[in-house]
Amino acid sequence: MKTQETEFKGMKLSGFLMLFVFFLLVGGAVCSFVFMDNIGMAFGITSGIICIVASIILLCGFVMVEPNEARVVMFFGKYEGTFTKNGFYWLNPFNSTKKIPLKARNLDAQPIKVNDKVGNPIMICLVMVWKVRDTYKVMFNIDNDVNVNASVNGVGNTAAGRMKTYENFVKIQADAALRRIAGEYAYDNIEGHDDVTLRSSGDVVQKRLEHAIAESLEIAGIEVIEARISHLAYAPEIAAVMLRRQQADAILSARHKIVEGAVGMVKMALDRLREEDVVDLDEDKKAAMVSNLLVVLCADEAAQPVLNTGTLHQ
Repeated sequence: MKTQETEFKGMKLSGFLMLFVFFLLVGGAVCSFVFMDNIGMAFGITSGIICIVASIILLCGFVMVEPNEARVVMFFGKYEGTFTKNGFYWLNPFNSTKKIPLKARNLDAQPIKVNDKVGNPIMICLVMVWKVRDTYKVMFNIDNDVNVNASVNGVGNTAAGRMKTYENFVKIQADAALRRIAGEYAYDNIEGHDDVTLRSSGDVVQKRLEHAIAESLEIAGIEVIEARISHLAYAPEIAAVMLRRQQADAILSARHKIVEGAVGMVKMALDRLREEDVVDLDEDKKAAMVSNLLVVLCADEAAQPVLNTGTLHQ
């Protein structure tokens, strides 16, 4: 979506220069009342009131912009632009300015329960780094209950109140995107397929999650710097069952590797005996040797040796 933020090009003067003018007006008002007898009562009162009113109006135009901060300038409801240049300035006192922090912020959400692609309930949460990118969108495109309720007691018009509104908006959109992404993938690759899963494909899921959240926050002018899953586990009601299933899969996989290795070692032993003509074994002796080697290599515990005191054929 195209940005609508523009740079403020209205009148802006040095704040220190106008501060000097402000003190001159205050001094002029004081002198008008002090030397009223010398300059005339009517002129003294009039000039004093003019200086006081002018100094009050002048005081309303001072603006200080800190690093990573922006000021949205409006003139009686009309957007005039965004002022981001750091320093102390004086703007038209009839302009209203709203402070928008541009610093990066963290969102550390609480775990939520969702169903993955195969329907298993899981607990998942994310941590996200975000910041305001478009001050026009974030100022005029976001409206929720936090902003409405805060405006009643005057908090909604402060920078803290506005950031609370933005944080609430980001949290709601991030939770919705996380639920959607979690439902597109399975928790784990239980069936042995090469599908993308939440547990084993962290980089793929992270990019997909960042893209989904960025799409949701584009209308608000908020940039997603990073978003990743910080907690992932089965829901408590099925955690014990799924743990036993994972343990069973691990045991079967380990047994498969052991058997493959044992068969390879037995084949290598038989081939070496035949090639080097160490001993001539008939089929029965080969079968007995294979059986003994497999027992030794595949057993959970160390095999107990049995010494044969007779001949090979006994």
